Amino acid sequence: MLKFKGIAAAPGISVGKALRIDKEDLIVPKTAIRQEDIPFQIQLFEEALIQTRREIIELQKRIATEMGQDQAQIFDAHLLVLEDRMLIEEVISRLKNELLNVAYIFHEVLKKYIDVFSKIEDEYLKERMADVNDVGKRVLRSLLGKKRTLLDDVKEKVIVVAHDLSPSDTASMHKKNVAGFVTDIGGKTSHTAIMAKSLEIPAVVGIDDITARVKSGDLLIIDGSMGMVILNPDEETLSEYQQEEIKLRGIAERFLTVKDLPAITTDGKEIELNANIELPDEIPSIKLHGAKGVGLYRTEFFYMNRRDLPTEEEHYQEYKYVAEQMGDGQVVIRTLDLGGDKFLSQFEIPREMQHFLGWRAIRFCLARPEIFKVQLRAILRASVHGKLKLMYPMISGIEELRQANKILEESKEELRKEGVPFDNDIGVGVMIEIPSAAITADILAKEADFFSIGTNDLIQYSLAVDRTNEKVAYLYEPAHPAVLRMVKNIIDSAHSAGIWVGMCGEMASESALALILLGLGLDEFSMPPAALPELKYIIRSVSLVQAQEIARKAMTFLTGKEVEEFCQLKLREILR
Repeated sequence: MLKFKGIAAAPGISVGKALRIDKEDLIVPKTAIRQEDIPFQIQLFEEALIQTRREIIELQKRIATEMGQDQAQIFDAHLLVLEDRMLIEEVISRLKNELLNVAYIFHEVLKKYIDVFSKIEDEYLKERMADVNDVGKRVLRSLLGKKRTLLDDVKEKVIVVAHDLSPSDTASMHKKNVAGFVTDIGGKTSHTAIMAKSLEIPAVVGIDDITARVKSGDLLIIDGSMGMVILNPDEETLSEYQQEEIKLRGIAERFLTVKDLPAITTDGKEIELNANIELPDEIPSIKLHGAKGVGLYRTEFFYMNRRDLPTEEEHYQEYKYVAEQMGDGQVVIRTLDLGGDKFLSQFEIPREMQHFLGWRAIRFCLARPEIFKVQLRAILRASVHGKLKLMYPMISGIEELRQANKILEESKEELRKEGVPFDNDIGVGVMIEIPSAAITADILAKEADFFSIGTNDLIQYSLAVDRTNEKVAYLYEPAHPAVLRMVKNIIDSAHSAGIWVGMCGEMASESALALILLGLGLDEFSMPPAALPELKYIIRSVSLVQAQEIARKAMTFLTGKEVEEFCQLKLREILR
C-alpha cells in the first residue's frame, strides 16, 4: 500500500481500478511546400477549423443536456479561439511567407499563443492556456489525421490516471463509468477541476509522476477532499473508505434540498451567498443554484478576441441586463483587470511592460483614463436599473484608491452635465489581493465601502508560489497560517470601520475552510454557482458559535496541512 499527497481539486471519495492514459505526443512534421501548394494547404486549415468547431459544438450540446448550460459555456472560450482572426491570419501569412506545411505553421503559432498566456498575471486567464492548448490539439489532430481516445468510451467504472486532462477530456467523462481522476500536474481553478466538481467526480491533481507509479488495473482510493490517493490499499483501509464513500454520497443528495432556502446558521446569523460570473448568459445558472446576487462580475471578456475596444453603449447594455435580471440582488462589477500582454489586438505595448507584476488592472486603468472612463460611465448609467456596485482590482494602497475615485468623480460630473441619471451613492469597493493591501486594510477601510478578498492572487503573492507550476504547486496553501492571519486582519479592519467584507477567490468555495471563514466573521461568500448548495447546507448545519470556536482552534495550528486536516474532520462531524 502506498499513499500520495496532492492538490485537492474536487471533493469526495472513490474506489476503483486505475485506467492510465499515456501522455499524447503529437509529432508535427516540417515539410517544405511549393507556391502552388498554398491554396490546398489553406483549404486543409479551413477544413480542420470547421471540423474542430463541429466537434466542440456537439460536445457543448451534450454537456448542456447532461450538466447544464453554465458548464457548457466553458466551451465558448474554445469556440472563440477558432474565431480569432489574428491567429488565423497569422497562420495564413506565415504559410505564404515561409512555404512550410500548414500543420507545422499552425503548431508554431499555437506555441506562441500558449507562451503569451503563460506570462499573464491574472490566474483565471492564465489557466485559460489549457483551453487554447485543447483547441489547438484538436485542430492539429484534424490536420494530421489522428484520433484521440475518448473517455466516454470507457465501459466499466475506473479511476483515470493521466499526466494532465484537458477540459474536453473531463467533459467526455460519464459519471457512471469514471469514478474519479488523478493527474501529475494541474491546479484547483483550471477548467478541468471546475468540470470535475460539476460532474461530482473526486479529483486529485499535482501528484508528480503518479503516472509512472500506477498501471492500469491497480486498485486506487481517491480522497478528493484531503488530496489523498492510496495505491493498492490493504483490506482494512479499503473497507474504511468504502463505508465513508457511501456516507458522503448520501450527504451530497441533501445539498440540493436547501438551495432555495436562506443561508442562516443554526443560531440565526444570515450570510450572503453570491456567484462569480464572466458573462451575462450565466444568470439562469445563478438563479438555479440559489445565489442571492453576483459577488464578482468579471468584465475582461468584453475586451478579448476583438480588434477594437468595446463602446460605452456595449458596456452599458451588458451591465443593465445583469442588473435588471438580478432585481434586488446586488451585482459587484470588477473594473477591467487586464494589462499589457492582454491587449495585443488593440495596442502596441512594449515587451518589457509584460512583466509578471507589471502594468495591469488598476495600474493600466489609471494610466489610460480614457479607457477607464468608458467602463465607469457605463457602470454608473446602469446603476439606476438595479443594485450595482463597482470594485477596483489590484489596489496596492490608498493612493491608487484615491486616484481611481478621482476618475470616478470626473465620470459622475460628466454624466451630471449631460443630464444622464445614475446612482450617486453607488458602492465602491476594493479587491484585496495584494499583501500590501491586506496589511494596510485598516487604512483602505476608511475610504472604501466594502472589501472583497481575492484569495487566488493574495495567496500566490503572499507565499511566492506560482500555483500553475507543478514543481511548487504543493506550496499553494489556502490554509497556511500566514494566509489565515491576513484574512483575519482584513475582516477585523473592515468591521472596525463599519464596512462589510466578502471573498470572491477560490478559497470561498472550499467547504472545510468555509467553517473558518464563517467563524472569522466573513459577511459574504462568492463562488461558481454550482458550489453554492453545498456551502449553504454547511452554513445551515452549524452555529456561529461553533464556527468561531473552529476558527479559534484553527488559528493555533503551525502548518496549513494541520489546519486543513482539522477542518476536514470537523466538517465531516457536522455533516454526519
